[in-house]
Formats: sequence, structure tokens, C-alpha cells
Amino acid sequence: MGKKHIIQKPDEELLKEREKVETAAKKEIKIQAPQKIKEGKIYISSSYNNTLMTLTDSQGNTLIWTSAGNIGFKGTKKGTPFAASKVAEVMAQRARKLGIERVEILVRGVGSGRESAIRSLVNRGLEILSIEDITPIPHNGCRPPKVRRV
Repeated sequence: MGKKHIIQKPDEELLKEREKVETAAKKEIKIQAPQKIKEGKIYISSSYNNTLMTLTDSQGNTLIWTSAGNIGFKGTKKGTPFAASKVAEVMAQRARKLGIERVEILVRGVGSGRESAIRSLVNRGLEILSIEDITPIPHNGCRPPKVRRV
């Protein structure tokens, strides 16, 4: 096979690159720091397999997101009401850290974690302005298959 030659950059170049990365990271943190947002929207997407929650500001920019899989549930346990309530608890804690007190809740999906997630948010002390169901409903549906001829 032979020896492999690794090209190494001089220390000066490595220091310059590190400084660039650090300044870029500082700029991103300054830009993303919210200015004491009081209100937000929580989108709850509840399917048969998982429960996802996203916290956005009033314009729709994502601030925080979490899911049952992100917390540590695996397999079929992700779709349970218990997992959804734990997701809501984590979301409420993170929202409190950001200073959000009032939220609108938008629920999408047909999973079993819809109600338990809302109950957990209420119990954690968030003031709920409205609850809206935004589950998509087909108006006419897909075209049915052709008649089977045997």
C-alpha cells in the first residue's frame, strides 16, 4: 500500500481559521438572541408514530422544537399519550426560559397524543390564547383505482 502522506497546515493558518469560525459563531448568537418575546405559537403534530412540537414567534420563525424521539422514547412508545405529555413538559420549560408566557396552540394530526399534550401545557402554567385544529382534510380525495377485471 505504501505510506500515506498527510499535508498539515502551518500553525498560523490554523489560528486564522479558528478566529474566523469563532467570530462567525458569535455573530450568529447575537442575531438569533430573541428580544424578550412574550407571545408565541406552539404547533403540535401528532401522528400514530410520534409527537412533534414546534415553538415559533408570531411571524412563524422557529425558536424551539422537540419530539418524543428527541426526548428518548423509542419505537411504538413515541406515539403514546404519556410521551406526548413529556414532550409538552419539555416544551413548556424551554418556553419559560425564553420568557414566553402566552401561546396559541395549533394541532395537526390524528394521533393519540393531542389532548394529553394540550393538558400538559395548561398544567405547566402557560397562558393559552386559542386552540386551533389545522389537520388537513381532503375535499374530494385521490382518484379511485380502476375496476379489477379477472
